[in-house]
Amino acid sequence: MKLVRLFAVGLAVVAFTACQEKSGAEKVSDAVNDALDRRPAEGVQDAVEDVSAGAQDAAKKAEEAAKEAARKAAEATQ
Repeated sequence: MKLVRLFAVGLAVVAFTACQEKSGAEKVSDAVNDALDRRPAEGVQDAVEDVSAGAQDAAKKAEEAAKEAARKAAEATQ
């Protein structure tokens, strides 16, 4: 049982250290590299950004459709 707890604590420590905040210089460097398309794995990162934007658009459209359906249902019951 102690081994499981030790493993869980170790996993938590690794997870927290991986989520460190970037310094101002790192953020500026990332922004410049992004603007100049010099990021590592540029194609993969662009694809992830495109998928993320598509998912956000789909979520907005689904929300609008749900609101419209609720409005029509409310009108039909009156």
